Amino acid sequence: MNPEPHFEKNHNRLLRDIVETVALTLLMFLVLRFAIQNFNIDGTSMEPNLHNSELVLVDKLTYLFHPPIRGDIVVFAAPPEPTQDYVKRVIGLPGDTITVQGTTIIVDGVTLHEGYIAAQNQGTPPGTRTITNLVVPANDYFVLGDNRAVSSDSRIWGFVPVRNIIGRAALVYWPLGKSNNGLVPGVSPVFASIHQNNNQGPLSAINALWLLLIPAIFLLFRQRKTIKRWFTPSQREDVEQEV
Repeated sequence: MNPEPHFEKNHNRLLRDIVETVALTLLMFLVLRFAIQNFNIDGTSMEPNLHNSELVLVDKLTYLFHPPIRGDIVVFAAPPEPTQDYVKRVIGLPGDTITVQGTTIIVDGVTLHEGYIAAQNQGTPPGTRTITNLVVPANDYFVLGDNRAVSSDSRIWGFVPVRNIIGRAALVYWPLGKSNNGLVPGVSPVFASIHQNNNQGPLSAINALWLLLIPAIFLLFRQRKTIKRWFTPSQREDVEQEV
């Protein structure tokens, strides 16, 4: 019996598995590189929900599926300082009518009850404009910091163009042990009484970070499949126990 054809078949299969694994690893790297980005929180304008010097992952993929929604925390190139990145919460969408009466925010006639704002952080910083029935233009967003007493936001310098938005703050990952580690919580109930933008649709519930797990899961499946292919049952059991 000539073992060469069998050896050549196994050799080709091994090369194919190596190429597939390398290709999937490269795909994961590219997806991660262009879909998420880490940012450092500089300042206290989002207290008590984001703290100074924290590191967050920004999801740049979600807004390919749907536009920003009310309550999202977004990172964007600051209109007053385009070389600087700001982080604020989306309050008004294109077409919304905004009124600001002191610390009270009214969107399309609905007064917001913002439980995510601490009482000690309420206030109006210097430079705040009088805002009454201000309509958010198309392709613009009205944003506010959660620390209203000190935040430089749309009350002072106006709207954020959609082209300036980098992505949605999705995950606080450093330093560990803080009160807000993990996924940034949604606050959609605060805005539930306001009419929903027609552009949001069912895809607005997608957390694109979960989509990033797909190539990782597939890669893991491929590795397990390779283990099963190349070892005898007893060897396979020993290897899987070690893994």
